[in-house]
Amino acid sequence: MAGEDCSSGAEMDALVRRLRLHRPPPSPYDPEPAAAPVPGTAGDGELFRPRRAAVLVCLFRGDGGELRVILTKRSSSLSTHSGEVSLPGGKVEEGDADDAATALRESKEEIGLDPALVTVVASLEHFLSKHLLVVVPVVGILSDRQAFKPALNIAEVDEIFDVPLEMFLKDENRTSEEREKMGQAFTVHYFTYEKGIQKYLIWGLTARILIHAASVVYQRPPDFTERRAHFKLPKFTKDCSSMLAGPTKH
Repeated sequence: MAGEDCSSGAEMDALVRRLRLHRPPPSPYDPEPAAAPVPGTAGDGELFRPRRAAVLVCLFRGDGGELRVILTKRSSSLSTHSGEVSLPGGKVEEGDADDAATALRESKEEIGLDPALVTVVASLEHFLSKHLLVVVPVVGILSDRQAFKPALNIAEVDEIFDVPLEMFLKDENRTSEEREKMGQAFTVHYFTYEKGIQKYLIWGLTARILIHAASVVYQRPPDFTERRAHFKLPKFTKDCSSMLAGPTKH
């Protein structure tokens, strides 16, 4: 057992070193430099400045040595995405030093995860939510799972659970559908995870982030075809409504 623990610890140390070297591509969602308002269009010429959020992809070793990631089921009383599975995280607030600080603060507020237990190792490619929120996934390592004593904020979170990270690279327990928005076709993935009598559906933005995170961690693409859309942010606030319209759920 001691030898297995040493081997697992060495593997985790190697993973931490490798992920710290990861550099995501430049964000396609960084706002353009400020420009003069368009003459004769009072208000219409205001540049759109997207809100920013960060989520924590918190990894730890399971009992079988596999990497697992912590997920939450959002409160059924929330006004948006109620009852859906998500990663802990939220919008940037004044005083947050960086994306990692946002992800850690929100994780503490939502599930009682002490930031001191998490080693932040990487930030990943930025994603765009259907509400034009720029979401930054932050990867953190929880080295001592037993030290984490969940304390759920019941106003925001109904449940906390964890799943194997590698499941997001496999074609098992996955369905998908093709959609189109603003002339771009893309795939929406749905992953089903069962634990006892509980059954969880992980899809949309959360699934996209976890597919990408698993690809980075395991250094291989998923076993299935993934077609992603890369929408451009509107330049002016008046253009937001056309982007927010449409059948896309996430």
